[in-house]
Amino acid sequence: MPPSTHTVTNQAPPLVDYDVFSADPALAEGVARHMAPERAEEARAELAALGRTAGSAQAQEWGRQANDHPPVLRTHDRYGHRIDEVDFHPAWHRLMEHAVAAGLTDAWSRPDGQLRRTAGFYVWSQVEAGHSCPVSMSHAAVPALRKEPTLAAEWEPRLSSHVYDYGLDRPASAKLGAIAGMGMTEKQGGSDVRANTTEAVPLTGEGEYALLGHKWFCSAPMSDVFLVLAQAPGGLTCFLVPRVLPDGTHNAFRIQRLKDKLGNRSNASSEVEFDGSTWARRVGEEGRGVATIIEMVAATRLDCVTGSAALMRQAVAQATHHTAHRSAFGKLLIEQPLMRNVLADMALESEAATTLTLRLAAAYDSAAGEGEQAAADRAFLRLALPTAKYWVTKRGVPLAGEALECLGGNGYVEESPMPRLLRESPLNSLWEGSGNVQALDVLRALQRSPESLNAFLTEIGQAHGADHRLDAATKDVFSQLADLDGIETRARRLVERMALVLQGSLLVRFAPTAVSDAFCASRLGGDWGAAFGTLPSGLDLEAIVERALPVA
Repeated sequence: MPPSTHTVTNQAPPLVDYDVFSADPALAEGVARHMAPERAEEARAELAALGRTAGSAQAQEWGRQANDHPPVLRTHDRYGHRIDEVDFHPAWHRLMEHAVAAGLTDAWSRPDGQLRRTAGFYVWSQVEAGHSCPVSMSHAAVPALRKEPTLAAEWEPRLSSHVYDYGLDRPASAKLGAIAGMGMTEKQGGSDVRANTTEAVPLTGEGEYALLGHKWFCSAPMSDVFLVLAQAPGGLTCFLVPRVLPDGTHNAFRIQRLKDKLGNRSNASSEVEFDGSTWARRVGEEGRGVATIIEMVAATRLDCVTGSAALMRQAVAQATHHTAHRSAFGKLLIEQPLMRNVLADMALESEAATTLTLRLAAAYDSAAGEGEQAAADRAFLRLALPTAKYWVTKRGVPLAGEALECLGGNGYVEESPMPRLLRESPLNSLWEGSGNVQALDVLRALQRSPESLNAFLTEIGQAHGADHRLDAATKDVFSQLADLDGIETRARRLVERMALVLQGSLLVRFAPTAVSDAFCASRLGGDWGAAFGTLPSGLDLEAIVERALPVA
């Protein structure tokens, strides 16, 4: 018998059947750190159960299938009737069912709700990121709807339900749960939503309008309800647009096409038209549309940070897992000094993003309360959120590319999860305001909200004296803030430095010494190259990599 040529050796097994939550010390420790002790054990058990599902082969197969079979638009039925529906692969619905059942659209009904929900969103997003978009918007619509108590009373229970009830065959009042979408962007405006031209004409009913216009990006068009911006007689206003009207007929919501996107392919992003008969209800006052919908934008911005942190964590998990099983030149890759430097460098980036994400989530919980600490956290978020959105979402692209390289050719083929991670990585930097929008928002906060700067500096100052490199970097931020000449041109440099100092402060206070020392030496001390894998000598790289390695 001739020898076999198909014996497979030196290949890493799939990273499956592990607990995505418990195998991530930065996440598990962060949740426990920010949560009241009497609720920590319940939250840990809940998140570990979700983590085991997220790490299962079945869930990862759903993620693959949802992307291999993207949604399909059906504008008309076989008889020529306009239906404007989107068909999804069954795997998409399985992902949505688990996300909704895990409470990822419900951060508002229990103590530590934002922290628990953010941690769950971080865990479940590592399965598949596309369906996270409608999950995020359903969660984020609630604070905006609270500007109109009647609408909030009607829709909040539906959007925060733990039951995924898909379909446009009945009004939301007859369903066990609902999903929300959003439409702000128009062709002529982009990020400048005040340039929107969609018109809202008042009807005879109180708070009722008819819309006429075109939305260039409308995400998740199969949702039950949407928050949109349109020009009312009193100016730009926020409106609620249901897909199915209370009498069971379909609203005039014309899906023109689905976008053919770089990544996020499981999720339907669309162009839609309102034909002048599209029925809508006003949310908040006329002319206060941006102020109303900004509550939704703030919540989705936190999800952008969370989603990018989750993507980076999954990329690091895949890279460390692969290198722990693959050998070259007589050693496992993870034992090779240069590879260890690359892995440790990526692990630092990931842990810094995770730690910052959880601090923001905890601040959201605190900010919903009363008193001095609540006010301080509201001020802190005004500056910290756009700072984190700017920086963390930008780090996903280089990290995903480097992690893919750790897998070599195995990471470049579509059977690997790495191409999907790489294609997904630019999205969160674009969604809810690109980098320039975030940097300019930071400048606005600095100019208009001095209490925000005080809260930000107070947060950083909690680590004062713990690391000389952090102290020097903080002093540098002070110097940049004191020099307002050409500040808009320098906004990106300033915001990047602010983000790094904030991350450094959190890691010095909460992370193991090996992690905080390496972060401060490289990101704040200047002993770092332009690519991952350029950490200076003398650091405990083995401890950093061991902490990042998922235990399957």
